[in-house]
Formats: sequence, C-alpha cells, structure tokens
Amino acid sequence: MASPAAAAASAAATKSVVHVAGYTSCGFFRRASSVVASLGLLFPHRIQLVEHAFPSREAYREWLIHGTNFREGVAKVGTKEGKVGNLRAANHASSPFCWLASGTGDGAEDVTEFIGGCDDALDWCRSFASPKAVAPNGAEEGKGEEEATMVPDGHAPDHPYDYDLLVLGGGSGGLAASKEASSLGARVAVLDYVKPSPAGTKWGLGGTCVNVGCIPKKLMHHAAQLSEHAKLDAPHYGVGVSEKTAEEWMGMSRDADIKEHSWDILRQNVQNHVRGLNFKYRVDLREKEVTYLNQLGTFLDAHTIETTDKKGHKGTVTFSRCLVAVGGRPAPISCPGGELAISSDDVFSLDRDPGKVLCVGASYISLECAGFLNGIGRDVTVAVRSILLRGFDRECADLIGAYMKSEGVKFREGVVPTKMEKTAEGKIEVTLSDGSSDVYDTVLGAIGRTGDTARLGLSNVGVAVNPKNAKIPAKFEQTSTPNVYVIGDVMDGCPELTPVAIHAGKSLARRLFGGSTRPMDYRNVCTTVFTPLEYGTVGYSEDDALSEFGKENVEVYHKYFVPLEWSVSPSRAEHRGFCKAVVDKHTNKVLGLHYLGPNAGEVMQGFGTAMKLGCAFDDVRDTVGIHPTTAEEFTTLSVTKASGEDAAAGGC
Repeated sequence: MASPAAAAASAAATKSVVHVAGYTSCGFFRRASSVVASLGLLFPHRIQLVEHAFPSREAYREWLIHGTNFREGVAKVGTKEGKVGNLRAANHASSPFCWLASGTGDGAEDVTEFIGGCDDALDWCRSFASPKAVAPNGAEEGKGEEEATMVPDGHAPDHPYDYDLLVLGGGSGGLAASKEASSLGARVAVLDYVKPSPAGTKWGLGGTCVNVGCIPKKLMHHAAQLSEHAKLDAPHYGVGVSEKTAEEWMGMSRDADIKEHSWDILRQNVQNHVRGLNFKYRVDLREKEVTYLNQLGTFLDAHTIETTDKKGHKGTVTFSRCLVAVGGRPAPISCPGGELAISSDDVFSLDRDPGKVLCVGASYISLECAGFLNGIGRDVTVAVRSILLRGFDRECADLIGAYMKSEGVKFREGVVPTKMEKTAEGKIEVTLSDGSSDVYDTVLGAIGRTGDTARLGLSNVGVAVNPKNAKIPAKFEQTSTPNVYVIGDVMDGCPELTPVAIHAGKSLARRLFGGSTRPMDYRNVCTTVFTPLEYGTVGYSEDDALSEFGKENVEVYHKYFVPLEWSVSPSRAEHRGFCKAVVDKHTNKVLGLHYLGPNAGEVMQGFGTAMKLGCAFDDVRDTVGIHPTTAEEFTTLSVTKASGEDAAAGGC
C-alpha cells in the first residue's frame, strides 16, 4: 500500500474519493472530516468526501472490528493481485478510519488505498495541497525516482503461520527491521544465537557492531587517543607539569614518558559497557512487542525454521516472511597452525594482555586494531600481502600507512604467514612467505569476512550463495525465494556498515508492512576508518572516479593542513592532515570527499547529507566555514592536482 504522500501524489491527476468513518462524538473524526471537506470545496473536481458517521463508539467498533469487520477486508486489498496488504488496517481500532476508494459505496471491494487515522488523513491532505517542488531540469522533484518493484511473496493478513516476519539474527539490521515491522502491526520474532568463535569467544544480543565491532573498537581507539594526548599533548599545554618540572625544563616543554597501561581495566570496562547494551536491546524488543528466541535457526522449508537452543532441544517456528540478517564472520588464516590466531571476534574480550602482536592483513579492521594496540603501548607488526585498505582511496591509504609507521607500527610488506607454531613458552612463532620468522604473544587475523550462512539450510528453500564469500545475492533485499529476504553484511554487494544494515532493515519493513515502495539507497554512504590518523570518506575515490569518468573529466582539489590542536606539540606538528574533493569538471558536481585528521567521523557526517542532495563543488566553497576547525578546510579548497601548485595550507 502506498504512503499518504504517495497516495496524494497519484490523486493529482484523478478525482480522489476520500472515505472517513468514525463516531459522531469523536473529535478526531470530526477534524479529519472537516479538513477533507474543506479541500473538497477548494478542489471540487479533484476531491470528494464520503462520511460514514456512526451514532456511538460501540456501533463504530461493531462495524469496524466485530460484525462487518471492515478493517480486515481493507487489509486484504491487493493481495489477490500479489500486492502487499496493509497490516496497519488490520490493526487499526481507533476513530477515524480513512481510505481512498474507486466510488462512494461502503464495500471493502472498492477500496484502493488505506490512509489511516486522523493524523494520517491530515498528512494526506497536506501532501495533496502542497505545491510540487520543481527540479533544476524542470521536472517535478521525485518524478522518475526509483521504486522497489518486489516479486509477489504470497503474504496475506490471514495466513496460518506463527509470525508475519521471522528475523534470523539479532544484530543492528535485524533488530531495526524487527522493531519497525512490529510498529507497523506485524507479528515478529527474532532468532539470535551466537556460535562461539574458533577461539571460544561468545557474546550477547546486538550482533557484531555492539559486541565485537564498532562499539568496543571505538572505545579502544579512544583509549589509544587518550594515551597519545597524555604523552604528546598534555605536557605542552602545561597539564600535569609542576612548577619544579617546568624550571628543570627551562621553558622548553617535552613529551611525557608514559609507559604504563592496564589491559585488564580497559577490557573490563569496555565489556561492562557492552553487556549493558545487550540488556538494553532485550528490553527494547520486549517493549516493541517483538518475541526474542535465543535459538539457532535452520530452514526446513519456505515457511518453517527448525530451532535449536543452547541445550540442544529442537523445535519449529513457522513464518509468512523470513529476513536473513546473520551478518558475517572473520575468514580464518589458511596455513598450518592458523588456528592459533585470534580474530576481531576475540581481541576485545581477550583475558590476557595481548603483548607483542602480529596483525595479519591490511584491511581496515587490521589497521584499526594495530593502531589502538600500538597506541596503548603494545609492540605491533602488520603483515601486508599487497596494498593497504583495498577499495579505499589509494592516496589516503598510503598517507595512513606512513603515519602509522611514524608512530611505531612495523609493516612487513608483500608477505603472508606460511606456518605458525606454539613455542615452549606459550608464544607463537610465525614464519612468513619470505622465509623470515618471529615470535609473538598474539596473532590477530583480519584478512576479510564471509557470510555466516553455512548452517542456515538455505538449499532447503532454494537460496544460493556467492561461493566466493558465502553471501546471499538479492534485489531490493529480496532473494530468489520471494518470501525470504536479506539485509546487512550477509547480503552480497552490501557495504559492511552498521548504519547501512539499520537503514536497509527499516526500509524493507516499511515496504513489507507499511505500504512503502521506496528502496534503500546504497549510494554515497559515509564511512570512517578509525586508524590513528582517522579517515572519513564519502563517494568516489580518486582512482575510481578517474577510471569511470576519465582523467579529462575529473578535477581533484587537495590540501595539507596542520590541525590547530596539534600545533603546540612539536611531535604532533611533524604530521599533517589532508583533505580532497573529487569533482566532475563539466557539471561541477562533487563525486567524492576525503579527509584525514582528528574527528573524521564528525567532520564527514554533514558532508554526507550534502552529497545525498547532489551538492556542487561551488556549494562547498560558498559555505562559510566554522573557524578554527579542520572541517572548514573543505570550504577553502582551491589548489588542483593538475596545477602542480603547493597544496600546503597557509594561515588564517
């Protein structure tokens, strides 16, 4: 079913017959009827009000729910043609009840669109009366916008199954989808069962991001930043420096010699925060009336899941629709002794000090872990098979690598582990492909992630996976089996980002149960890599833009700068931040923005909105910057790479 705004837009070309039903003493009924009637007076050839007034609340409910059960008939509208029924109608019990119909009769068979209650009716009226925005090309804004054309999945409001929607996976995307669907009137359950990592690590509800990803990573990254501030910044700002020490320094401040760091305190406090979030998510599901099942699910057929709890007890759950949101898991290191390595699933709850660490891989996960471990004083080496941060802007990736090297992270380039062996002291001796070897306390593998689909029984429902990564192909989040859907990291081609999964989950729920046809937009998604030199990016990398549009059609503006807060510390002032804009020469449209420096995520988020709105480079330069900030460096970009001029920033 269409949203009130979409229904109003389609009504512009034809006469809309708006039915408003309620009981006469209900103020909301009178208000909705009055507003629609007023529009009918203004636009007599485009709107007609049909009022269904009942003498009492009891009479109204008898017609709506108990006797005629009109709402059930409305909920079934379109299901015979394979369209999505509107579950909001099946659960609507208040006054008024508003809908569009092909005529003035009171039969459900004439209903074309369910509008909703009083607020929905007023929204419909506002949308109808609002002037249509005109795009620069003269077309009505929104015309031609892509709609998600779904394959009919057989769902009907009166299906015989336990749930309207069964979600496999209690991560960010699955939880968002389940709560949104429930708010739209669907009966929803979430199956979430964490299989231990190969090293035996387990965690609670919330998925990768909350337990072994974004949240603990950011907290440990912050720990490394605090350590850096204490060493490199604080003494130069006089923090922690006594008068006696200042006299000894004879007016020349120095970096602090701080070597102590408690891994146990960091780990425990991070895990305490994570456990608090686990509990909060359980409460959220209960409040949103979503059933939570701490069980492992395997498909038996297209409407049945076999469940297994932690004691091995089995059962079955049936569903009309199923959403696969199980995420991914780290790929193992495939060399003799590879099982001795841990992964990002284990490092944040490691019950011992990581000590001397080898990070295998050059992914953002590997570099982020290497960065915070080095930042809290651990000896860290990164084994790189080919290039850093594949898929990201090459220039920015190389600048991150140079920064990390200057901060003490060691890089072994062009190598992979060929053998790992446990030593008599309980350490791990690693032999690399160049024949060299070294001994480490911890080896952390971060060479990629694969979809966690091996035990789902997808073959039982005819869903195939990409053999390269075990992820599920889909169009508009719908798999080859129409009533089985997929979102998040387990969907093939989907950016592995928590906010993407959350947005996709909500978008899908609105299409399945709220009448929306709007697809998830996977373009121009911001992201930040929390390496020691943080990297925020949105849109095309320079390399991809040149490849797709041609060198002659792309202009690159760039600048190096020293963040003001770094300028007081001699050690900090050796480093520079960096930003660049990748621009279409002919349209002036910004194709990509890239930033290296403090608070990269905070800087890039606002530019992400501008990119979604199709900003031009002149829009960025015409924006008055906030001074003094690093974000304002984008607004003063003027030097192009093609010019060959010095890209170093000047003063104010």
